[in-house]
Amino acid sequence: MEEKLKVTKMIHIALCSGLVMAYIFIGDVSFNMPALSQSNIIYVLIPIIAYIFSNFMFKTQLKAADKTLKPEANMAVYQTASIVRWAILEGAAFLILFLNKDFVLFGILIILYLALIHPTEHRVKTDLT
Repeated sequence: MEEKLKVTKMIHIALCSGLVMAYIFIGDVSFNMPALSQSNIIYVLIPIIAYIFSNFMFKTQLKAADKTLKPEANMAVYQTASIVRWAILEGAAFLILFLNKDFVLFGILIILYLALIHPTEHRVKTDLT
């Protein structure tokens, strides 16, 4: 199982490190929150929508897994579901970075969440059962 999980872990590390580098080099990382108004409330909603939609897509993709098989046999399904989930979160983080750097804190929160949902053997078995 650990051997099959190695590729998924490498993909996750690459996505996280790419986002971190983009935020370091492109983003003007400041923790000052601008005043919220109706015109910029969308930047608050981007991470919320990304969180909900990524988890929804992840669970939807995992429904394709055959529950009667061992988790090792469903690794392709799990890897696909994870990549879809991470891509949505990564897209949201980049969207915030490129659209409005004032809300970079929300992008950092997305990156932290993305780092926290790293693939482990226990998590794979839990998600696939």
